[in-house]
Amino acid sequence: MKDADALALLRAAVPIADGEAWADLGAGTGVFTRALATLVGPSGRVVAVDVDDRALGAVRDRAARAGSVAPVSTMRGDVTRGLGLPPLDGVVMANVLHFVREAEDALALVVSQLRPGGRVVLIEYEGRRASPWVPYPIPISRFRELAAGAGLTTPQVVATRPSAYGGALYVAVADRAA
Repeated sequence: MKDADALALLRAAVPIADGEAWADLGAGTGVFTRALATLVGPSGRVVAVDVDDRALGAVRDRAARAGSVAPVSTMRGDVTRGLGLPPLDGVVMANVLHFVREAEDALALVVSQLRPGGRVVLIEYEGRRASPWVPYPIPISRFRELAAGAGLTTPQVVATRPSAYGGALYVAVADRAA
C-alpha cells in the first residue's frame, strides 16, 4: 500500500487531533505509522510496535529520511502480550488481528492500553476465507462481537476499498467505553 492510500484510509478513522499519542500495532515497515504521524501533528507522538526488528529498523530509517511530522518511536512487542505503553489516545491494527488465534484476548490487552474514550482502528478483510495469509479472518461481524467483549463501542465501518487479494479491506472504529 502506498503512503497516500494509507493516509486516505486513516483520515476517515483518526480524528485530526494534534498532540495525541497513538500506536501502530503490527506496524511492519510503517506505512500506517507514517500516516498516523501526519494526522497527530508535530506535538503528537506515534509508537510503531512489531515483533520484527528488521521491519522496525525500516520504520526508523524511513522516519529519519522523510522527516516525520510527529515524533515516531519503535518498540519490539507482540499484541498478544502486554505492551506496557502509557495510556494511548488510539491504536491502529492493520491486517494484524487475523494472525491471532485468540483474538478476544489480544483485543482486550490492546484496549487496556487505551485511555477511556481511546479509539481502536481496525483494518481487515471482509469476504476472505481462512488461508495461510489470513489464518483467522475478522469480518466486520466478528469485529463487532470482539469489540463488545473488550469494552468497546459498536464498531462503525468508515471506509472500504477493494483488495487485490480478494474481498475488500474495511476500516472500522470503536472507542473504549468511558
